[in-house]
Amino acid sequence: MKPKHLLPLLAIIGFSFAAYTVVSSSKPTPIAPAVVQPASAPFPNYIAGSGIIEAKSRNISIGTPLSGIVATLYAKVGDNLSADAPLFVLDDREVKAELVVRQADLAKAQAEVAIAQASLQDARSLLRLAEAVTDKRAISREDLLKRSNAVAVANAKLAGAMAAVQQAEAAVLATKTTMARLTVRAPVAGQVLQVNIRPGEFAQAGGQNPALLVLGNLEQLHVRVDIDENDAWRFLPQSKAVAFLRGNRRFKVDLELAYVEPYVVPKKSLTGDSTERVDTRVLQALYHFDRQQLPIYVGQQMDVFIEAKETVDEAGAL
Repeated sequence: MKPKHLLPLLAIIGFSFAAYTVVSSSKPTPIAPAVVQPASAPFPNYIAGSGIIEAKSRNISIGTPLSGIVATLYAKVGDNLSADAPLFVLDDREVKAELVVRQADLAKAQAEVAIAQASLQDARSLLRLAEAVTDKRAISREDLLKRSNAVAVANAKLAGAMAAVQQAEAAVLATKTTMARLTVRAPVAGQVLQVNIRPGEFAQAGGQNPALLVLGNLEQLHVRVDIDENDAWRFLPQSKAVAFLRGNRRFKVDLELAYVEPYVVPKKSLTGDSTERVDTRVLQALYHFDRQQLPIYVGQQMDVFIEAKETVDEAGAL
């Protein structure tokens, strides 16, 4: 091939490749079919809401009233615990040492009471001896007054010693209360859903995110449904409600209303980010169902449909 024909040929090949690339890239991308078909409402007029599964007792976030190092962890995920069962214990060596000091102070205060009682008894004996003298000339009036005042002083010292005992007993009780608070116990009977603390880690008092432990009563599950405030007027507590398991619409269950929280609140994102700003406000209704009908866990989402009043247009046409 002659060199003068090579460059035009290469130009034609490059132009053809560019045209093919432009044409092939301009084709619309085919829409991938949905992995799971969404659930459809079984009612002609309905309110659709997103529901999340929670325990009957709510999901209780366990904290600690005092900060400290976790010494012993009793609870494990999945444990079924009775009310007041110990969950974990903080390091109590410092409090135990303080209790020994408080008990020693109490023993000292009790000994001071015994001394004051002996002093009072001695002062009273001397006063009785002086008062028993029949010849008033045998004892001066000044000596009698001193012995009477000694009884009063001994009485006052005894009262002070007894007050010191009460104070020491209160200090011992306060230290024992602090020691008891180092053991965090289950507030209700339920199952341990999550454990986010380990022995040797520092447990900070106050609200934590995530919580140190999460506990809930799973004898009955509730689904918390967010109803948009724009649809709140259409909601009827006696209406039928159906929930579909998200991810498989074949799992369906009828719901029964447990209660409605009559306070419209800002809708929370299911991501759990407390700093996210939302403009939507929702009315929250809680339903219960037979948990044996669904393979479901706390925290899962459900698609909920509630039979509702007609829409504004339909209501105006009636």
